[in-house]
Amino acid sequence: MEIQKPRGTRDFLPEEMAKRRSIENKLRETATRWGYGEIKTPTFEHIELFTLKSGEGIIGEIYNFKDKGDREIALRPELTAPVVRMYVEELQRSAKPLKFFYFDNCFRYERPQKGRFREFFQFGVEIIGSARPESDAEVIALAVEMLNSAGLKGDLHVGNLGIIRSLFKDILPEHQGKIMRLVDKKDDKGLEEFLETINAPSGMRGKLFRLIGLRGENAVHEARELVGDIEPVSQFEELLSLLDVYGVEYQVDFGIARGLDYYTGMVFEIYCEGLGAQNQVCGGGAYRLAALFGGEDTPSTGYAIGFDRIMEICEAKPESSERIVVISFDDTRKEAIVIAKKLRENVSTYLDVMGRKFKDQISYANTIGASHVVIAGKNELDAGKVSLKDMKTGKQELVTVEEVIKKVKAVFP
Repeated sequence: MEIQKPRGTRDFLPEEMAKRRSIENKLRETATRWGYGEIKTPTFEHIELFTLKSGEGIIGEIYNFKDKGDREIALRPELTAPVVRMYVEELQRSAKPLKFFYFDNCFRYERPQKGRFREFFQFGVEIIGSARPESDAEVIALAVEMLNSAGLKGDLHVGNLGIIRSLFKDILPEHQGKIMRLVDKKDDKGLEEFLETINAPSGMRGKLFRLIGLRGENAVHEARELVGDIEPVSQFEELLSLLDVYGVEYQVDFGIARGLDYYTGMVFEIYCEGLGAQNQVCGGGAYRLAALFGGEDTPSTGYAIGFDRIMEICEAKPESSERIVVISFDDTRKEAIVIAKKLRENVSTYLDVMGRKFKDQISYANTIGASHVVIAGKNELDAGKVSLKDMKTGKQELVTVEEVIKKVKAVFP
């Protein structure tokens, strides 16, 4: 019986992994340069961590099970909640702000499609402890910088849920969440029907539809006319002025809702071409989750990059994959091991482990695209040397192992 991988999962072969690692390293280096420290949380958590935040309805999308202690456990469907849980459990008394980044796999039971899998990968960033526009601006600018480092230029849309929520003074909290989810889905008809069902004030309905339709240069001015000169508008203007300082190109878009109740203020999404309908590659915003998990009310800002989606469209070139093959004979196998050990300190080095004949080892070197072969023959070794062959030019020379290392360093610094 042939056992296949589960639906919605993938195998990554060496060439693809080299490409993925190259992009991952670029994102990691960018986050580190901006002063963020890497963290890692468990692959599975208590299921309440996710149902508290998103409600029981999310259970249908979660891979969950009972462990041997009869505890309900879930494979993480996202990474923000585990990070905040870690903060509440271990870091609440730490100096603020805390700046983290992470890269890990997540799991959701949903219909696989282009750019969407049941096991997928997220690269995320969080600032915990600041509610200021400077924090929001830095997070957005860092997201843009990360995508740029991967060779991608996205279309950045920025909104503010605090401005939208200012219209909900007469709306029950549980109804507010449903409204935001309908806004997030761009379901105008469903939104209109729901507002009718809950008997929302007609004046509020008109302002909401006008507000979520505002985009572009005059959007903030028009929003102020709708909701008044409230603090979220002033904070949003300050954020936009800081994005201008960063030199970030953006479009104001009050139609962004993110669809989750814990977002409180600024929200943003970045879209890239080449992904069809699933063209969002990054999303995030300002949120408050710590109190929900038993901690103090703490402002936070963060985002997640859909790593699989950017891998669909980025043209990453893997880091240098130059390699050397050490060729040996029946009577020089052990000496070849010593030579390969020295070479591996400087370059990727292959050594025959199949007992192949000389011609077959040369053929294998061609197959894997080796740039050079080092021939460890008995006569060469007796003279304290080896033969170094350039597989591209065919040129071959008799040199010491130390000279091979020098030549390798010169060619592959």
